[in-house]
Amino acid sequence: MFEGPIQRLIDELARLPGIGRKSAQRLAFHLLNAEDADAQRLASAIVDMRTQVRLCNRCFNVTGAEECSICRDLRRDPTLVCVVERAQDIVVIEKTQEFRGRYHVLGGALSPIDGIGPGQLRIAELKHRIPNEGVQELIVATNPTIEGDTTAMYLARELKPLGVRVTRLASGLPVGGDLDYADELTLGRALVGRQEI
Repeated sequence: MFEGPIQRLIDELARLPGIGRKSAQRLAFHLLNAEDADAQRLASAIVDMRTQVRLCNRCFNVTGAEECSICRDLRRDPTLVCVVERAQDIVVIEKTQEFRGRYHVLGGALSPIDGIGPGQLRIAELKHRIPNEGVQELIVATNPTIEGDTTAMYLARELKPLGVRVTRLASGLPVGGDLDYADELTLGRALVGRQEI
């Protein structure tokens, strides 16, 4: 245990996801030994993020404006919406450079055990977007977990009656993967989602 501000910083850094006590200690001492300007830039970036970042009025992505750059991009297909759990999931999909539609961030996944029901997610806002924006297809890109699968099934049941096509990301074996290393669930999904060649 260290004294005063250094211990306080270590404690705060250790509260961050993926940062253990040793990593927090290394980061704290790095910041202690960094140039004042570097430490001030980091502190300023954190404060700016907390005061300037908000949620997009349309899709609930993080932005500094009323609408995010994806929603403002007129080249994107407004009839195709990819539904994700968290804003950071958008970055992963964008890196593929395969999706040219828009997004909708639910803000989580259904999890009754954690007290997260449909009312805690942005499902009503998604329902509102379908007729107002002429959405024809929703690609549900929730995580391949029990909660993500439950959310996908719930969305399909609720949204198909609105005349929209609801699809789910395919899942299965990774490219270059070896069957010896595939778990039963992944292999099972690959068999169910097989395609004709």
